[in-house]
Amino acid sequence: MAETVIAVRDLRMRYGSRDVLDGVDLEVRRGEVITLLGPNGAGKTTTIEILEGFRERSGGDVRVLGEDPARASEEWRAGIGIVLQSWRDHRRWRVRELLAHLGEYYAPYGTAERPRPRDVDELIDRVGLTDSADQMLMRLSGGQRRRLDVAIGIVGRPELLFLDEPTAGFDPEARRDFHDLVHGLVDLEDTTVVLTTHDLAEAEKLADRILVLAGGRIVADGSADALTRQVRARAEVRWSRDGQRFVHAADDATAFVRSLFVQHGDEIADLEVRRASLEDTYMQLVHQHETGSSPDPGSGFARPADVAGTGGEATR
Repeated sequence: MAETVIAVRDLRMRYGSRDVLDGVDLEVRRGEVITLLGPNGAGKTTTIEILEGFRERSGGDVRVLGEDPARASEEWRAGIGIVLQSWRDHRRWRVRELLAHLGEYYAPYGTAERPRPRDVDELIDRVGLTDSADQMLMRLSGGQRRRLDVAIGIVGRPELLFLDEPTAGFDPEARRDFHDLVHGLVDLEDTTVVLTTHDLAEAEKLADRILVLAGGRIVADGSADALTRQVRARAEVRWSRDGQRFVHAADDATAFVRSLFVQHGDEIADLEVRRASLEDTYMQLVHQHETGSSPDPGSGFARPADVAGTGGEATR
């Protein structure tokens, strides 16, 4: 079993009379990438800030890299990397100068297994800022600034990396490069990653586990496929026959498609199977929590406007 990097038991946070976190349990092992999802106000930021040591909790036990973040040492802080959602300091610093300066703080905590800091020019190249290495921060575009934020987060070669909306402002190429970077950190350096994002496609692509936080508790924990199975999400099958379009929500898409061809054969055209997406699954999980309902195996994800007709077929 991999080493436990984050262990949280009965985490609680109260603001006035409101319980934002109401008994969160969480365990993350070394080398995992987890994504924390939840509606606004669910307590994602509060949870992350407690794990980072930026916020005192109201109750519960928290261990991150073996220490309580509320009383952690400087050596512990050297093992943490953080990419904030927005960061606008040091506008007159140049990219290379700032990274070299920040890297010096990590030097006393380097080891043979994890030398610190990273080579600055190698890091600049890795995040795609070679052509901007001598530019002042105030001159960087939004995308370039976000690349720098990522570089700042990993200059100390962290064991645990927190990423808050890391690809906001990235174009598709930069987003792909970032995903490659994260995979490299995990595969080559055994870095553990905790990610918060509103980009569910990104969460599905990067995360080993997805945690859904709602009502101050973790209400779901698993891979995207596992969460879809948990809510018994149905696939949407679309096809044409005799010039008409049909759509059907199916528990077993393979069996349903087989029955279509048995019944109608070559009359079936434009067949398409749409599996439930992570967004579908996430929305249903949150809805179940808010309404107190249990998963409905007959609910599916077909939109009401799509469903009409009889005999298991629906026309548009």
